[in-house]
Amino acid sequence: MRMSPVSQYLLVFITVLSLSWVIKAQIAPAIFYPFGSVAGDTVNISVEDENSTLVNVWRPFVFFGRTYNKTYVNSNGFLTFNQSSSEFLAQYFPINGSEDIVAPLLTDIDVSMNGIISYQQYSSGSVLTRATQDINQYFPDLNFIATWALVATWDRVAYFYHTGTETSFQVVLISGGDLSFILMNYGDCAVTPNLVQAGYDTVNSTAYFVIPGSNNGSNIPNLMNSSNVNVPGRWAFRVDGGPDQNLQENIIAAQIRVTSFSDLTESGKIEIVLEKLRQELVKSGLSSSVKLNLRKIQKTQP
Repeated sequence: MRMSPVSQYLLVFITVLSLSWVIKAQIAPAIFYPFGSVAGDTVNISVEDENSTLVNVWRPFVFFGRTYNKTYVNSNGFLTFNQSSSEFLAQYFPINGSEDIVAPLLTDIDVSMNGIISYQQYSSGSVLTRATQDINQYFPDLNFIATWALVATWDRVAYFYHTGTETSFQVVLISGGDLSFILMNYGDCAVTPNLVQAGYDTVNSTAYFVIPGSNNGSNIPNLMNSSNVNVPGRWAFRVDGGPDQNLQENIIAAQIRVTSFSDLTESGKIEIVLEKLRQELVKSGLSSSVKLNLRKIQKTQP
């Protein structure tokens, strides 16, 4: 059947629009592991604060000395192991609580309008090959071989009460033998006035870590450029609880800036300074369980 010029124009216009949408939907940061329908993910169709998905993992995952055979992918940007949670950040790490938490971006998330939460686990294939290469790059003295991985992704999810915002991040749990690791990957993250933080915490907070700046909603877009392994947008941690984990060789110094000498003497300020210094040391590879105490203050000439 011969189409009129107007019909032909409309057909071409609609085709171009459809192609543009498909291209946009498939774009993801290069550091992200495969996810979504292309990867065969299970989709967590959640309503705000109301859904957590139980994942019975195929290999035991050791997290700071505790071995787990299951995990929960919670809507609000974090994983738990003992029970599901609808928490959207009542307090910052360290919580000194009774639950181990892995939080690529714990905040109040609402995917009822836009965004998808999905996950997939692997015991063979190219994802494990990639995981093996990544871990050996970041922890070169271990001769590690990945035998299992879980990839959970929050793709262009919205913050609660801020429909239309889009934030993308991912957490990858990786294990092999007695060794366990976590990768946290960040794409475009929108500014948020909501409470937010990224990192992990353990039972009684015997080990915990907060990605610097992640507890400030206005700084969240910077996550895609931050790293502790010199890969923008990626943070890597060894979490089985082995000796000297996350400890790199030759930590020479850590530097922080204070505005005045009073920052080191006034009550309340020194705790903030010590915490900033601790996080700088952890970024350089020191164990996240390190505790800092001030023994002496002395003024010297530069």
